[in-house]
This record gives sequence, C-alpha cells and structure tokens, in this order.
Amino acid sequence: MTEAPLTVDDVRGIWPILSTNERVEAFQQVERAESGTFFLGLSAHEQVEILLSLPRGERRLWFRLLPPDDTADVVQHAPDDEREGLLELLDPPTRRAGSAPLAYAEDAAGGLMSPRFARLRPEMSVGEAIRYLQRQAQEKLETIYYAYVLDREQRLCGVVSFRDLFSAQPGKSIAEVMRTEVVSVPDTMEDEEVARVIARHNLDALPVVDEDGRMKGIVTIDDIVHVVQEAATEDIQKLGGMEALETPYMQTRLVDMIKKRAGWLSALFLGELLTASAMAHYEDRIARAVVLALFLPLIMSSGGNSGGQATTLIIRAMALGEITMGDWWRIVRRELTAGLALGIILATIGAVRVVAWQGLFHSYGEHYLLVAATVATSLVGVVTWGTLAGSMLPFVIRRFGFDPASASAPFVATLVDVTGLIIYFNAAELVLGGSLL
Repeated sequence: MTEAPLTVDDVRGIWPILSTNERVEAFQQVERAESGTFFLGLSAHEQVEILLSLPRGERRLWFRLLPPDDTADVVQHAPDDEREGLLELLDPPTRRAGSAPLAYAEDAAGGLMSPRFARLRPEMSVGEAIRYLQRQAQEKLETIYYAYVLDREQRLCGVVSFRDLFSAQPGKSIAEVMRTEVVSVPDTMEDEEVARVIARHNLDALPVVDEDGRMKGIVTIDDIVHVVQEAATEDIQKLGGMEALETPYMQTRLVDMIKKRAGWLSALFLGELLTASAMAHYEDRIARAVVLALFLPLIMSSGGNSGGQATTLIIRAMALGEITMGDWWRIVRRELTAGLALGIILATIGAVRVVAWQGLFHSYGEHYLLVAATVATSLVGVVTWGTLAGSMLPFVIRRFGFDPASASAPFVATLVDVTGLIIYFNAAELVLGGSLL
C-alpha cells in the first residue's frame, strides 16, 4: 500500500476486501479534503470500526463530525463497553441530542430520528421567523426544507415550507401561513413502516411525536435509504434459507456465517428425509414401473419452483404494504387460477416431451401415452398445490407473529417435495392402474 494520498475512488474500489486494520490505514491516507465526505458515507458499522481504531484525539474529531441521529447509530453499533466512552467525546449539548434516540429501540422511529430540526412558534411573524431560522441554520440543522410549528408544550401544530415562508408577507403570523394537516409518526413505529409512510406521501422529512403529540425529532429520506437497504438485505438472506447476517458479508466471521446457515440447512435436510420415507412407501410401484422414477425430479422441482415464485411475490407484496392479512382469500383465488394455468402449461410441455422422446428413441414402451397423461396430470396437481402452499405460507407465519420472509424458497420447496411425491404416485395409480401398475 503506497504512502501517497489516496483518492476516495481508490479507497471505495478496494474497501470491501480490506480488513479492519487495512481500512484504517487506507482511511488515514485519503486526502483530507475528501476524507470527511467519505467518512459520512460509511455505514454505522464501518464508522465504528474506524473510530475505535483511531487515537482518542482523532476519534473525538471524527465522532463530532456526525449529526445526532448518526451519532446514535454509531453508539448503538458499538460494543457495550465502548458506548459510554464514545458519548464522553461529545460536548454536553451534542451528547444530550445524540443520546435522545438511544432511549428507543434501534428499529423504531425514535431510534432513527434527529432532534435537530427547524422549529417556530405560531405567534411569530414571518419576518421574525426568517431571522430566527437564519440563526438556527448555523446550528447544523438536519434539514431546512421545512420548519415545524410547536406550541409552548412542544406539541406539533403545523408545518411551513421555506418557499411559503419567503413568499408570505413579513407581517403575517406563522399561524396564518402554516399548514395544519401534518403527516407525522409515533416515536415507537417500526422503521419499515416509517419508510412506507415517507414513500406513500413522497416526503423529504417526517416529524416524530410522542404519545402526547410532542415533537421529538425528524426522520429524513437519507435515514430511510439505510433502513430500506438493511431490510431488503435481511429479507433476501432469509429467502435464501438462512438467518440474516448482522454484518456485511466480508466482515462476517466464517464461524458466524456457518452458524447462520447450518440451522436452516439442517432443518431443510430433516424435512427432505420425509421425502425419502415417502419414496420408501411407494417402492413397490417404482419397482413395477421404473419409468416413474425418471420423472420424479421433474415433478418435484416444478412444484418447488412454482411455490418459490409464489412465496417470493407474496413476501415482497407484504413488505411493500400492497397486501394485508385480510387479503388472504383474494390471494387464494388468484393463485389457484395462476397455479392451474401454470400447471397446464408445464403439463403440455411434459406430455409433448414424452411423446417426442418415444417417437425418437422409443424410451417409454407401448404405454407411453399413459405415461404422458400421468406426467401431465401430476404436473397440474403439483404446480397448483405448490403455488397455493407458497402463497399461503407467509400468511401462516405472520399469523404466528414471525417474519414472513422466513417462508424461504428452499423451505417451500422442501414442503412441496413431500406432498408432490404423494400427488405424483396417486396420479400414477389412477392413470396407470391395470397397465403398468
């Protein structure tokens, strides 16, 4: 690693593959003019890594650069025995502001908010408000797009945009120009629901109030970007059939990654043992019609794939608030139709394949049409069942209070494998009885 100053682009390019010590060394070599922007753009976990590796004097300098809500994030991500030491680096006013979000859960609106926001009184004149906001702007406000109007008890009365403020007559009162219909969220609301509120109303900032209507802070769009990214990462990892990682992939210890993956993988393996037991039950049918074994992977994977598609669509729709628990019956009807249609499509392809291979290679004997009918019938049943099971499993899991993302595609596939086997051999018994069976 060269001693010459590194550019931000240099460091960003190699950052994911660096160890903690290498990251600190690279960060210290970044040109001073760019290092502040780079530090502020890091995740809270990465900022903790850097801060705890710096000498105390440098640590204070960089920690004080953070706004209060980011300060709280860093403290929440720091080891328990380091949190008090980090807070001691701040001056008393900043420490109080940075400690406010720590009273809340990390995934609550109160844990996301910044207590630095532009505030006004309703009795102020527009001219007084503009001069007052000019002084507030020097105190590193989180955003200056909106000013929030509070009464003497700090209850939220209204909001005024800077555009409205500067276009109003200086002698008018703030009460006359403010908007009283303000979208706000309680300080205990979960961060993903806060993200949905911001997206629904297309806001840059959202006020946070306590149960008495007193304004505690604001959540801004940049805070929500991190929330959405973390939530999407967690859901994708769960959909892959594992526990969500708590740190970035390259910073996760190998032993921790194995622990996160082994539990679900073992559970899925035990589930697949039921498939082996079910196959043992139909062993005599397989012995009498070996051709049935040829299509087992085809039938079972088709049901798992259709179920995986359905569960992924439903989980994502739940995450975006597009569907609720009350929509389950509509989903059943919709997915039943989709499952039948998809099953018929795959059944047609499967039957054509059997007939074509018989014509080309004489692979399936004189009863090839019955084999084709068995494959087609099974595909319709298994794909329809897989689609229904995959769409309903997230509802069942949420009903029991768990994260619907736990209904991973591998989990659905394992569930459908066992039942798909039963559907397949019962279809074979119905169609091939008296001929091959």
